[in-house]
Amino acid sequence: MNQRRSHPRDLNGRNFPTLEPFYGLFALLTLMSCSNTYEAVIISVGNELLIGKTINTNLTWLAKKLTVLGYKVRLGLEVRDECDDIAWAFRMALDTGARVVISTGGLGPTFDDMTLACLAKALERRLVLSEEALEMVRKKYASRGLELTEHRIKMAMLPEGAKPLPNPVGTAPGVLLDLDGTLVVALPGVPAEMKGIFEAHIEPILRERGPKIFLAERTVVCEGVPESSAAPIVDRAMKTSPRVYVKSHPSGGELTVPILGIHIQASADTPEEAEKAVEEALEVLIKGLQELGGRVEIR
Repeated sequence: MNQRRSHPRDLNGRNFPTLEPFYGLFALLTLMSCSNTYEAVIISVGNELLIGKTINTNLTWLAKKLTVLGYKVRLGLEVRDECDDIAWAFRMALDTGARVVISTGGLGPTFDDMTLACLAKALERRLVLSEEALEMVRKKYASRGLELTEHRIKMAMLPEGAKPLPNPVGTAPGVLLDLDGTLVVALPGVPAEMKGIFEAHIEPILRERGPKIFLAERTVVCEGVPESSAAPIVDRAMKTSPRVYVKSHPSGGELTVPILGIHIQASADTPEEAEKAVEEALEVLIKGLQELGGRVEIR
């Protein structure tokens, strides 16, 4: 038998004021307040994230990338491999009025890879076979001498109106939907695949559509320091500013003669601020590498 929940009262027996009549107004004002801003929501899908098995490095990486591009990450949602939860997360993200919604995980061939079906459910769209996506998947497996199977074809089933994005590393295509100016992107959960698709296909779009920011860049070449040894220094350089991104490109041999190309990028509202952010990160980077015996050249 359902019981009616009593209204909370103070010590004198008087009802506390309730905000329920204003919830709709609050929601409307929230949507209006962010309708003209560059906000993003990140959705991370996977049981492994919520049982403590896997650290969510995808969220950290995407949040940093989006921040450098001038977007404000408003929410980061982690949900299990359950369709109702995934669909809820997409609806929640879209209800914020964010211009960008990016999910990671759940695009593979197994039964628990259900992100696209749940996105279709959230949008009340059909899940349809994309011939373009199917060709991408077919070529990937054909290059390994493998045939298409029902489970592999599953990766080409997209929400109606979605565009597949080539995966330079793995087999599952990324997915892009444009909902009246709001970009909804679904990326694989494997970090290398997620990063490859984002940098090749999503980042250029976000630059074009995003806020007008100024970029400053530098490239450092360091000889004699392995990438694994340089990693903490790269982390310190990135922490000099939330608008700084640093990426290393190793060549040579990790245990022989390591050579690192390190790219520094910063964004800001003015050219002067961007340059200052790059210089501060550059100073941390050079000092740290030289302390490890690295020979550093700025290009």
